[in-house]
Amino acid sequence: MIGFLVFGLFVGAVARLFKPGRQSLSLTATLLLGVVGSVIGGVVAGALGTGSIMELNILGALVAIVAAFLLIGVAETVSGNARSS
Repeated sequence: MIGFLVFGLFVGAVARLFKPGRQSLSLTATLLLGVVGSVIGGVVAGALGTGSIMELNILGALVAIVAAFLLIGVAETVSGNARSS
């Protein structure tokens, strides 16, 4: 479980590095979005038959980073709309 959280933080950090501009997300938000991205990556990898959700594989990691990248964009949009209201 600790490895899953560490990998989630890594995924969130990498996704933020690829995201252009400055993000106003906290470390906790980065961790949570990274973990959610990791779960999505694991589910996709499992559905494609390349491993299970708890296995680390390249396809799952790539999907996790892309999912976290998209989730960070959504979180920025939602928090931006909440601040401007």
